[in-house]
Amino acid sequence: MATQEIIILGLTLAGKPFRPSDWVDRMCSTYATFGEDKKLRYSPYLKPKVVDSVRCLAVDMRLKEVNPEGFEQLIQFANENELGILDESGQKITITA
Repeated sequence: MATQEIIILGLTLAGKPFRPSDWVDRMCSTYATFGEDKKLRYSPYLKPKVVDSVRCLAVDMRLKEVNPEGFEQLIQFANENELGILDESGQKITITA
């Protein structure tokens, strides 16, 4: 079975925290929309997550089918900034855009 979710770590491959520290919130708000109640709603495909005290971005793999360009941009962002990517089991993986 294919991975249902990947985690983009808030650490570089060199082990340093990624800056700016609010990058996860910025990514989530990029894909957010306003509901009828005028409140900002995060996309169901992206959510903030903390792994071992590190802020991370959880990406639902369905985003790849729903918004292939957006998924590619996220992967390019992770690769360009040398951020680690984990599969659901916590194993580091490589994804190319």
